[in-house]
Amino acid sequence: MAAENLSIVYSEKCKPKRNLGAIIAAYRRKSHLTQTALSEKLASYDIHISSKAISNWEKGLTEPGASTFLCLCRILRIPDFLDDYFGDNPADPLSALNGEGRSLALAYINGLLHPVSYSKNTSLSSETEPCSPSSKPASEENYFSAEKRALRRIKLFDARVSAGTGDFLTSEDYSYIEIDPDLHKDCDFAVTIHGDSMEPDFHDHEMVYIHQQNTLEDGEIGIFAWENNAYIKKLQEGPDGLSLVSLNPHYKPISVDPADDSFRIFGRVCL
Repeated sequence: MAAENLSIVYSEKCKPKRNLGAIIAAYRRKSHLTQTALSEKLASYDIHISSKAISNWEKGLTEPGASTFLCLCRILRIPDFLDDYFGDNPADPLSALNGEGRSLALAYINGLLHPVSYSKNTSLSSETEPCSPSSKPASEENYFSAEKRALRRIKLFDARVSAGTGDFLTSEDYSYIEIDPDLHKDCDFAVTIHGDSMEPDFHDHEMVYIHQQNTLEDGEIGIFAWENNAYIKKLQEGPDGLSLVSLNPHYKPISVDPADDSFRIFGRVCL
């Protein structure tokens, strides 16, 4: 009887809270991708799936294979599928936290990653130095103490500014993050980068902080809108007019017309 009861408890605990198709559909919409656009992104991984097949996944009629699903998690930036599928992930300490707890934990992690002194990916900064005894990270108690350190809230836009082909940055689509008040004191909001055209200084998936302003000096790096795309680029004035220039020499400059209504400067990247 005891073994039977244990089996019942185990099966109930492992019962999925959401089906696979619903999770794919939710993250696809969050990423502002149509089913056709998602199909095109999968093709870049040499996975050729029609938009109809994706529709069947989302309706629960079929399911993607294992390797295809791993690529979906990467494209749609699904952080923890077990948590989405079962409602919890015992291996992930964030899974046991409520929304407020997650925000505090992620804010602390963000403080370690930006600047990137404690990041596992050391390529994020060519000037990263080993941690010295005099530069120990603050304890959680000190970090979260409102009396000792009041965290500053800024907007993190969900749309990823392109360092390649461009993604449109909308002013309505954002969440709030909390950052160390001593980190980039003049920044007003943050965005994440998509692509490699600003290598080696800026990297795919890297978060950058922006001081909001509508003008920039020649040679400054900023966030721009041009023809319904948002870019992180260097502004360059030349004999032929204004251009948005990539740091990666494999990308050609983008000529812009400052008198065109589609051209806009969102702000300057805080370096």
